Amino acid sequence: MEDVTLHNTPQNTGWIEVVSGCMFSGKTEELIRRLRRAQIAKQKVMIFKPRIDNRYSMNHIVSHSEQSLISTVIDNPQEIIQLSKDAQVIGIDEGQFFSSDLVAVCEKLADMGKRVIVAGLDQDYRGKPFEPMPQLLAVAEYITKTLAICMVCGNPADRTQRITNQHELVVVGAHNVYEARCRKCFVPPNDVD
Repeated sequence: MEDVTLHNTPQNTGWIEVVSGCMFSGKTEELIRRLRRAQIAKQKVMIFKPRIDNRYSMNHIVSHSEQSLISTVIDNPQEIIQLSKDAQVIGIDEGQFFSSDLVAVCEKLADMGKRVIVAGLDQDYRGKPFEPMPQLLAVAEYITKTLAICMVCGNPADRTQRITNQHELVVVGAHNVYEARCRKCFVPPNDVD
């Protein structure tokens, strides 16, 4: 009888993993968990975050539960290719803050044999798809959707309610600007298209 080995993860190839969900659902915490495991396995890991995300630290990715890992701050996803030539595993936090170039960069890295893990919001404060995350979800081999707890009723939450009167698409903030809400308790802003 022939010995057949089944693998849970791809062998001799790269791939893309996406961790998406609403604010306070544990996306960065899950990204950190995966990256720490890769570091424990002595894999070469590079971690990136957008310059705009300066809520907790300028040079670390930081979860709302205060877990953190040192990261490289970048302005453009194209920088990742050059900066991670020797990396086996690449972590990218707050993917929604990058341009649509992030999708092509992640695909190129995966084609180079690298494991690419991206965490980010899949919906904006209006409840609309938050590009480029939906495009990444479409090309990823592995997808994890994280849920928070609704701050109104306690049900599972998958939406981010902005609790300020700001109307810009990107407003960087935490508990003072956003709440996790379920489908029933989410109130879209009046400026939704």
